[in-house]
Formats: sequence, structure tokens, C-alpha cells
Amino acid sequence: MAQPVVHFEIIGTDPTKLRGYYGQLFGWRFDTEGSVAPSISAAGDYGFAELDGVPGGIGGGTGFDPHVVFYVGVPDVEAALQQAERLGGIRRMGPDRAPGRDLVVGHFTDPEGNLVGLAGPAWAV
Repeated sequence: MAQPVVHFEIIGTDPTKLRGYYGQLFGWRFDTEGSVAPSISAAGDYGFAELDGVPGGIGGGTGFDPHVVFYVGVPDVEAALQQAERLGGIRRMGPDRAPGRDLVVGHFTDPEGNLVGLAGPAWAV
């Protein structure tokens, strides 16, 4: 059995802008009321999210190096890539069908340069 994704983090120099970006792109909502270790994010700049049982957060601030790696399941990878571009992202790959699978993947970088993966059904290509 594969290990499940149990948390994600997206850290950047402008966490408010990043939360707005992902909120518009995927409909995510964030709670900035909780505390987080100062080595992870500036105080008050970390927004927690719970996405279908997968917890995570977006934070950072001045002096934090942007970083992230995760995949988001979408019904149509091409449509999601186009929306990412309209919101200021840059397409890096795809959509490409995973060999031997009914899965399509794509990559884009968000406005901070973080690489993000998208995964969806092959029938949507």
C-alpha cells in the first residue's frame, strides 16, 4: 500500500497573494488564525486548509524561500492549465498521458515559481 499524502505546504515571499491565487484557481479556503513555528512562516502569514482530509497550509513571508511539490486532482488538466496561466502561472508540461494508465498530468509554476502538478482522467484530453 502506498503512503498517502498527509500534508502539503506552499511557502513563498507573498503568502497573501499565494492564498488568493490558489483560492481562485481551486476554490480553496484558508484559516490564518492558527499558530505555526517561526521557522515555517512569519506570524499571521500561514493559512491552514483541510482538503478532503489532506491537511496543509500556505505561508512564508519576507526571507522565506519559495518551495512546494504536490499534485492536485482535477477533472480536466488542460482546462486547469489554461486557468493557471490566466491567473499568472506558467505552463511547464502537459497535458501528457501517463504511459499505461488512464491518467493525464501537467505541470505549471505559480506566480512565485513553485512547481505544481495536476492529475486528471485521460478521457478529458
